[in-house]
Parts: sequence; C-alpha cells; structure tokens
Amino acid sequence: MYEYIIGTVKRVSPEYVVLENNGIGYQLQTANPFAFSKHMNQEIQIFTYQHVREDLIALFGFEAMEEKLLFMKLLNVSGIGPKGALAILASGAPGQVITAIEQEDDKFLTKFPGVGKKTARQMILDLKGKLQDVVPDYFPSLFNQDETETKAVQDEALEEAILALKALGYSEREIKKVTPSLKGEEQTADQIIKKALQLLLK
Repeated sequence: MYEYIIGTVKRVSPEYVVLENNGIGYQLQTANPFAFSKHMNQEIQIFTYQHVREDLIALFGFEAMEEKLLFMKLLNVSGIGPKGALAILASGAPGQVITAIEQEDDKFLTKFPGVGKKTARQMILDLKGKLQDVVPDYFPSLFNQDETETKAVQDEALEEAILALKALGYSEREIKKVTPSLKGEEQTADQIIKKALQLLLK
C-alpha cells in the first residue's frame, strides 16, 4: 500500500523508528533502528512494507529498495515471519545470505534466530535462483558510522544494542556469550550490533 514515506526521524528505539510526515508519526519496524540515529531530526525517505494479519497491522521500514525486496522474498518462505526476516537483514550481509542460499549452505542459515534445519531447507528450495533482482552490488551497510563517544554514551550504546538483539530474537544466553567481546571500544549502537551479529553467526 505504501511504497515509501518521506519524513523526519523523530525517535529511535530498539525495535522501531518514528518518522513524522505532515503531523503524523509513523512507527516503522526496522532491522537495525540505530542505523537511523544519524538522521535524527532530518528529513529522509524510508521504503515501507505494510504487513497485515488478523490481529496486527504493522509498517516495516528499509533504507534501500533492495532490502525491502529481500524482506518480501523471505516472507514468502514458509516458516519465516517478519521478525525472522528482520533478523536476517540485520546481519548487514545480505550477500552472504544470498550466497548461502545459492550454495545450499543450510548450516549458515540456521545461525539466524528462529531458522531451523527445515526452514533453512525451505529457504533454499523457495529462493535459490530467484534472487537476481536483489543481488545488485548496492547494499548499503546498516551499521557504518564514524562518531566517537564518551564511556557513558558507549555504555548506553551497548545497552541499546543488547535490547535490539533481544528484539531480533536472540536469547540471553547467546547475547551474554558475545557481550565481553563488545565492550571496551568506542562504538555506536549500530556498530556494536554489527559486531555482535558477526560473532553470533560464526
């Protein structure tokens, strides 16, 4: 229904961003909300997908059309819902996901929250050879940011990153396992999420 919304980023939380357009604040669930922190109070274009089911109407937001297309492809796979598709996009490595599907690497695919062996095989069966339209070289990183922060801000960034990982479906045990490797560096929340996901997918 909505192809995209142009508006001003008014809020960033672990699960969604709020984009204001003509006095209306749209709640957009995204793979990594903190990637939009750099656009706070700025006008940007976010591509959208409206998901409707009996008990829920939700809007999902994407920085690039390619992300939206991959999200929609993933939703067509039996066993993958919006939350699971976001967790896959949050890895910031769609190229790896596509390669895993094309090479039938179900071991890599099962590293994502909620993706078991059966769902991984279903992804390969449904999507192998059908992702040409989302393979273009352009896939903007969801986590690039060069700002340095104070320790207090860094602690807050780590806390925000952990909340975002929980929102994506990772368990306390999985998060605690990688948390020590996330401390001690000046990073933004989106950079911490990227690093955490790299560790979780090893």
